[in-house]
Amino acid sequence: MTTLIVVENPQSWALEVPGAEVVSARDYLTRSRFTGLGRATVFNLCRSYAYQSTGYYVSLLATARGHRPFPSVTTIQDLRLSPVVKIASEELDRMLQSLLAPLKSDTFSLSIYFGRNLASRYDRLARALFNYFPAPLLRAEMVLADRWRLHSLRTIAADEIPPTHLDFVAAQAKRFFARPNVPDLKRARYTIAILVNPQEVDAPSDAKAIDRFVRAARRLGMQAQVIGREDYGRIAEFDGLFIRETTSVNHHTYRFASRAAAEGLVVIDDPESIVRCSNKVYQAEMMRRRGIPTPRTLVVHRENAKEVGAELGFPCVLKRPDSSFSLGVVKANDEQELKAHLATFFARSELIVAQEFLPSQFDWRIGVLDGTPLHACRYHMVRGHWQIQVAEDTTKRRYGRVDTLGLDETPPEAIALAVRAANQVGRGFYGVDIKELDGRFVVMEINDNPSVEAGCEDAVLKDDLYLAVMRTFYRRFEERARELRPI
Repeated sequence: MTTLIVVENPQSWALEVPGAEVVSARDYLTRSRFTGLGRATVFNLCRSYAYQSTGYYVSLLATARGHRPFPSVTTIQDLRLSPVVKIASEELDRMLQSLLAPLKSDTFSLSIYFGRNLASRYDRLARALFNYFPAPLLRAEMVLADRWRLHSLRTIAADEIPPTHLDFVAAQAKRFFARPNVPDLKRARYTIAILVNPQEVDAPSDAKAIDRFVRAARRLGMQAQVIGREDYGRIAEFDGLFIRETTSVNHHTYRFASRAAAEGLVVIDDPESIVRCSNKVYQAEMMRRRGIPTPRTLVVHRENAKEVGAELGFPCVLKRPDSSFSLGVVKANDEQELKAHLATFFARSELIVAQEFLPSQFDWRIGVLDGTPLHACRYHMVRGHWQIQVAEDTTKRRYGRVDTLGLDETPPEAIALAVRAANQVGRGFYGVDIKELDGRFVVMEINDNPSVEAGCEDAVLKDDLYLAVMRTFYRRFEERARELRPI
């Protein structure tokens, strides 16, 4: 992959970065050589990124040419929107108060060069801001009123770097361009970031499964690399993002998916799927409207809460809208328990999902990928319990037995219903939970980011399961490449 450093005047660029070619912004925008250039990373160090300025067009046309601009147009626009900076300052508030408390001044300026600061004390803050707004050269201004706040964050041009900082900037540029991951990523045809959280108790994939995804990508000529929450600023380096951490709208996984989609990456699971799958109220309304068979369901609010018992009978099941892994799902055996559970749930959400209780020995879990059934399991209930998982404390879980079957051993009605339900959400990777009751099948819920654990969901397909997911990425990469190919 070609690495370009784009500046207004190459003669004024004093830093030598091995492996990178310094070109003028005008040449990049107008010369046919760059128009037809293949895969390239474009480090845009123009003086201004104002709308329709030279710097703006360097990043915009880099995107149109299938290059990777840094900063991207998304980052440029984010930096122009004060609400985005405000959101970042709220999330970084604790760090700001801790790091800046010893200062005697009521203002503080932080220069961020490729994610680093000259003072190691502020490196963590510099990295955090860089992750939110990945741009080569940034300057953050903090002010103290009742507490420290992020007042502004802007990109700076190369000629704004103080002479005393130049050696440090040169070192950070070389470090950034020569990171250990870059050689592998350069050789691969396509690159995929796999987002994981090793500390997550109920992670959708264990370490062995993640390793098999990585190997499957390699077999197809792609390079998959495991990343974590701290790598938010690196998203634009990749062609695709595969989220293997439990997703939620009010969570960094959604921010990762949203930024990756905005940067033009192939994303599984995409932001829309996360929104639709992470809310049981949405699913209840969607499935009712589309005629998807479900248990008798009532969307509960404070005005109709007294109707739950009469509508559904007892016992009934209450679901917090953002519940997952059987957490936030409770059974009410009578009116007294119902009132107690509703009071707890209403403290967190204005709407709650209530369903009739349908006891069964197991739930079908059908994996659906890009509109096609992939695998089938029976998730059995925990012995002596009505759910497939029981949380005994914050770190300890009990699980029911899992049987993995071939699709040819799975009721075709369950498969057809799962595909139909998943297609109402999108074309991502979903796990559809279905109950079988006397030959009748009903959808319990549709999950994005479904479980794929070694020796469990892959028991029948083995490596073919991982290859199927990676082939989906590869196919989408190829489709995107054809769209970007010059006519």
